[in-house]
Amino acid sequence: MREVTVHALRVGRCFHPQAMTIEGGSWRPAAFPALSMLLIHPAEGPVLYDTGYDPAFFRATAPFPERLYRVATPAEIPPGEELAAQLRRLGIAPDDVRHLILSHFHADHIAGAHLFPRAAIHCARAGLTAARAGGRFSRVRHGILSALIPSDIDSRARYFEDGMRVPLPADLAPFDSGVDLLGDGSMLAVELPGHCPGHWGLFVRDAAAGPHLMVGDAAWSCEAIEQNRPPPPLATFLLGDTARTRSTLAKLHDLHRRNGDIRLTPCHCPRRAAEAEKPA
Repeated sequence: MREVTVHALRVGRCFHPQAMTIEGGSWRPAAFPALSMLLIHPAEGPVLYDTGYDPAFFRATAPFPERLYRVATPAEIPPGEELAAQLRRLGIAPDDVRHLILSHFHADHIAGAHLFPRAAIHCARAGLTAARAGGRFSRVRHGILSALIPSDIDSRARYFEDGMRVPLPADLAPFDSGVDLLGDGSMLAVELPGHCPGHWGLFVRDAAAGPHLMVGDAAWSCEAIEQNRPPPPLATFLLGDTARTRSTLAKLHDLHRRNGDIRLTPCHCPRRAAEAEKPA
């Protein structure tokens, strides 16, 4: 399996009661970072898994009812954490990014998608279909801001469901199959159902950390995986499927228990954000 170099970038944060993310958590608001994972492929160059927040999020939540999203989950982007600025400091221009992988269509994961007009968009057809369903109130309730979905996504999308299915390495058990996104085994999309329709993680061989599974919002923290502590049913009911969310988390917990060497990265994990490269 071909190695890639992985950089975790903090791109804004939201504030939410911890108790809505993990059983037994505090009801006091806590800061949850949004991570965008920059993957440097030896042939394809920079690839992104999710984008975190972006100023476009605040424009999209200016009208009603979309403003309800901002009220329910306040967000901010500290100076210097804009994705475009961080990539620029790393010498990466938007047109250098040829592949954008979206774990799912919630606004805090796709807000920066507009920055990369030449990138192929790897995503779930089921996720895009669900993101287009219902009216504006319904979409906001499910974490969707239609204005953040690229208008040309239909011509640029490469759907996980249509990709080449491959067996996963044994060290990823109990997960057993994935989708080879680039055809060289370097990036394998792994379905992690429950959080919302069309929710997928990404497995790579990280040149620095070894086997690395990015789990999107299948868990909000490493602690949730290590202790098998899901969000309360109220939180999972509002966005997705409680039973499937808990089943996926139990599998991630089993993976961690079987293979302590694998790196697991939830997109909002404070521990992983603390380890991320700090904006200059």
